[in-house]
This record gives sequence, C-alpha cells and structure tokens, in this order.
Amino acid sequence: MNGTYIIIAVVVILLIMGIIMAFGFSRRQRGKRLQNKFGPEYDRTVENAGNEKKAQAELGERQKHVESLNVRPLSVEERERYLMEWKAVQAKFVDEPGQATVEADHLIMEVMKVRAYPVSDFEQRAADLSVNYPELVSNYRAARVIALKNEQHSANTEELRRAFIYYRSLFDELLKDETVIPEKVSK
Repeated sequence: MNGTYIIIAVVVILLIMGIIMAFGFSRRQRGKRLQNKFGPEYDRTVENAGNEKKAQAELGERQKHVESLNVRPLSVEERERYLMEWKAVQAKFVDEPGQATVEADHLIMEVMKVRAYPVSDFEQRAADLSVNYPELVSNYRAARVIALKNEQHSANTEELRRAFIYYRSLFDELLKDETVIPEKVSK
C-alpha cells in the first residue's frame, strides 16, 4: 500500500508542477504578445503599474475598452475635409507656430471624436490610441507636454516644430485607415 501512495503522490505532484509550468508559460506568452503589440508602451505601462502582471491586466483592459468603442473609419468626404483643414493649419505654422500647434491638437481630437474615440481626458485618449497606434503614442504624449508648455508661452519654435511633426504622424495614421464610401441611392 505504501508504494501505491507514493506513486500517486509523485503523479499528483508532477501534475501540479506541469499545470504551474503551463500557466507560467501561458503568462509569458501573453506578456510577449502584449510586448510585441505595444512596444515601448508596454515598458512604460510596466513602469507605471509597478509590475508586469498589473501592466498586462491594464493593457488587456485597454484592448477591451477600444473594442467596445466601435471606432469607425472616416468617410471619403470627412477625410478630404480634414486633409484640407490640416493643410491650412500647416500653412499657419510659419507665421504662428504656437497657434498652429494648438489647432493641430484640436484637429486630432476632432478626428478622434468623429471616429468614435472618447476625447474628454488626455490620458484616456493616449491609452485608447496605444491600442491601435502603439508606435505613435509616446510621440503623442511628448507633443502634449510641449502643448502644455505652449499654453504657458514657454515652448520654443524647435519644440513646437517637433510637436507639430508628432501631431502630423498621428493625424496621417488616423486618416489612413480605410474610408467608408457612402452608398449611392438608386432612383
């Protein structure tokens, strides 16, 4: 009898160890997938959250949140209108870089709002953008820091230029997604 109990105990211990190892492997794989998807934003979130488990949970919540938003592409007309507005803002940069940077920020928010992103809170905007545009969100945050300096009239022209470039890259991506072609009404 003693030998049977020992064999059963060893089998149970091996099963438990196997389950623990499989769980750890699964968690590491999830971490790698999130790290590949979010890039530098993954590291930033780990640093802010304090550990990888909390960061992974937060990034997973971000993904669920953005999926629930029903973000939509722009129509052809909307896309063309925003491109024209961007050109006007860009032309203004030469003479009024501070004001042009403010307008670029507002235009980004307007496009996001039309596409169904919530825009009331900057951190939520950045978190939402990190899901679909992880490579651009750190630049968007940097542009925000410069925009705040601009509000205090302490940003120099080079900083404003850099913020404008960051805004432009995000703007391009927000407009790049497939556009909706309105259906023609048949008579």
